[in-house]
Amino acid sequence: MPNTRAAKRALRQSERKRVQNLRKKRELAHVIKEYKKTIEGGDTKGAMDKLPEVYKKLDKAAKTHLIKKNRANRLKSRLTKKLSTRPTS
Repeated sequence: MPNTRAAKRALRQSERKRVQNLRKKRELAHVIKEYKKTIEGGDTKGAMDKLPEVYKKLDKAAKTHLIKKNRANRLKSRLTKKLSTRPTS
């Protein structure tokens, strides 16, 4: 347990940030999962509509240091590649 008043405040802040980060990480994972599910379902048009939302979430996560910048770029590349290798319907 923290002893000083400042340490107690820091503990409260870090707990709030932890909860926010977990929520954002879950949202990011959910958007990516929905995108992949759309591709697997063969809905190329729907996947193309969801791609900007996925990009937005990844860029925001990288900007706020939730994930590293290169990881966001790598995921964007892989997800786009997954879409382009699917036959268009």
